Amino acid sequence: MSAGEDENPFLKSFKDPQAVANYLSGPPLFVPGFEALHRMTNVLLAERVPETGRILVLGAGGGIELRAMASFARGWTFEGVDPAGEMLTLAEKTLDEHADRAALVEGYIDDASEGPFDGAVCLLTLHFLEKEERLRTLKEIHRRLKPGAPFIAAHTCLPEDADARTLWLDRYAAYALASGAPMEMVTKAREAVGKMACLYPGEVDMALMSEAGFSDADMFFAAITWRGWISYA
Repeated sequence: MSAGEDENPFLKSFKDPQAVANYLSGPPLFVPGFEALHRMTNVLLAERVPETGRILVLGAGGGIELRAMASFARGWTFEGVDPAGEMLTLAEKTLDEHADRAALVEGYIDDASEGPFDGAVCLLTLHFLEKEERLRTLKEIHRRLKPGAPFIAAHTCLPEDADARTLWLDRYAAYALASGAPMEMVTKAREAVGKMACLYPGEVDMALMSEAGFSDADMFFAAITWRGWISYA
C-alpha cells in the first residue's frame, strides 16, 4: 500500500481511538466464519511453511490473525505491517505471550523487510486498494517470498452490476445485524462500503494475483461478500 491510500475513510478510522478500542469485537460481526477463516489459513499455511517458518502479515493491525497463527504453530515467527500505529499497539497487546515472536512495522508493503519469507497473509486488507495499487502490492509481496511459498488473501468482493451489488450489500448488512451488531454501526458500515470504488468481483483478484506472479490460485473461502484464496510464489 502506498501512503496515498491513507486517505481511505476506513483506514482513517483505524487511527481513531474509539474505533481501535472496539476493533477486536467488530470483524466477527461482519465476517461470516471469522474464526474458521483463521483456522483454514493456519492449515493451508502449514502445508508448506516449515516448523520454524517466517511469515509476512500485511494489514496486521489488531493482531487477531497474528495471535491465531502464533497459537497454532509455536515455531513460526512473524513480521506484521500496518499503517496505523494505534492498531499495532493493539496488536502487541492482543499477541500477549506471543509478542516476542512478531516484529511489528508501521507502514505499507514498501516498509516491510526484504525477506525472503516462507509465507504471507493479507486478510481483510486488499479491498482498500484500487487495481493498480493492489497489483503493485501483490508484486511486492511476491518479491519477498521464497519460491513456492504460500500466499493467502481474503477480503470483500462485489459484482459490477449495480442491482447485484446493492443486493449483496444488503445481505452484508443483514448478516451483521443478525450477528448482533448495533443498527447504527451496520448503517454506517454499509454506507461506507457502498461508497468504495475498489471492491471488485473475485475474478479480478485472481487475475491480479496471476499477473503479480502467483500461481495455482484457488478460492478456499466464500461467505456473503467475502472471498479468500491461496496461491503460491
